[in-house]
Amino acid sequence: MLALEDVTFAYVGTPYTYRLTMTAPAGEVTAVRGASGAGKSTLLDLIAGFLVPTSGLIRVDGRTINALPPEQRPVSIQFQSETLFEQLSAGRNVALGLPRPDTARVAAALTEVGLPDVGSQLAATLSGGQKQRVALARTLLRDKPVLLLDEPFSALDDETRAATRALVQQLTRKHKWATVLVTHHDDDIAAIADRTYVLENGALRAG
Repeated sequence: MLALEDVTFAYVGTPYTYRLTMTAPAGEVTAVRGASGAGKSTLLDLIAGFLVPTSGLIRVDGRTINALPPEQRPVSIQFQSETLFEQLSAGRNVALGLPRPDTARVAAALTEVGLPDVGSQLAATLSGGQKQRVALARTLLRDKPVLLLDEPFSALDDETRAATRALVQQLTRKHKWATVLVTHHDDDIAAIADRTYVLENGALRAG
């Protein structure tokens, strides 16, 4: 489970302060809805460790992670752009989630996301939906309990979007991830969210 307990944050030189409290249980998709500029990316950056809160606690499974640098946090993050290295094969992109090469695990992860035959293809040749699935396969191998999703479906067509949302929900249930989805698309929330928060005026409320 991911929990933010009375977390506050303010950008240097601004009087505006975020005050954030939320819970994201394992095995569920927790959606955070908010208008552009409301602070959804700030929320994810605090959880991921790219920003440091002024006060309050960020916990994963009861462990406080405030002092951990991003690379040591039990968190994976996936953006709207798939952050793949397009000059590498799909398989090599997935393998970046491992401390050492493991062809069998890479193949198993690609099969789990429905792409058993694309391991040798260059990432540049894949469709947008396939790239998102490759990124999810890499997340599988990272084996982190928290998955952060920053508008990951926005660039996909309707059919691919629906399939990718369903896959995220399936993997969240199966691997007991605490998945946090930030979006301003109500259809994404209606399709897969178990609980919803609204980020408005710097604060989270149940939505």
